Amino acid sequence: MGGFLQAHGQRPGVTQRPLLAGAIAGFAATGPALALLYGLGSLELEIHMLALSLALTLAAGWAVMAIAGAVYARLFGRTANDARGGWLFGMAYGFALWAVGAVLILPLASGGLAPAGSLAVALFLSLLLWGCCLGGLLPFVQRPLHANLEYVARRSEAGPEAAATGSSPPRPQRR
Repeated sequence: MGGFLQAHGQRPGVTQRPLLAGAIAGFAATGPALALLYGLGSLELEIHMLALSLALTLAAGWAVMAIAGAVYARLFGRTANDARGGWLFGMAYGFALWAVGAVLILPLASGGLAPAGSLAVALFLSLLLWGCCLGGLLPFVQRPLHANLEYVARRSEAGPEAAATGSSPPRPQRR
């Protein structure tokens, strides 16, 4: 997979804002995932397991998934901006979140309680749906967030001053 990621160029360009775009896309992707959790009855289980109110559980969920979206955009870099394959990378990331979050962190946060049966499947499906939506939305969220080239040229790590002083970020080496 590393070779595929390198084919796209891993580092985001100086005009891109991957953390902001990832947070917005992660926040937006939480809506369909919560709808699925609610429809399949797992949302009540999470509220019970975490011993929080509905409002606090939803607020924490939106915030955590926005942060997870920012981590996704930073982790996958330019590859996350692929409009044709981003949904697949997002689903893989959603699976990883399920493996870490629902299987490891949720039982730790709830005093040893873990979802089982159809409720666990619903949690799994909601994270896959979240990842699919995240990966599908990110390229379209990223486009309007690109910084103006004139603004970027005034920053110290880009523009004519960086070229003159040699302080530009290191370029990836070709093999």
